[in-house]
Amino acid sequence: MARLRLFGPARQAAGTSGISVPAKDVAEVIERASARFGPSFSAILATSQLWLNGDQTTLSAPVCDEDEVAVIPPVSGG
Repeated sequence: MARLRLFGPARQAAGTSGISVPAKDVAEVIERASARFGPSFSAILATSQLWLNGDQTTLSAPVCDEDEVAVIPPVSGG
């Protein structure tokens, strides 16, 4: 199972910092997480970046059991 890591607002919306997800690609990881965590989580995904094993990725990227998918919401500093 791929590991989904959540940060900032994505973590708050999901109520957890991460879960393990059986999936064949990043899209399936995100679909399963959206189904589990609901509309507020899905809304955050619309403006978030997805990273696979520390590199920015696409939804079509394949995943395996040792992979880590991270949802990185937009951040601002000042």
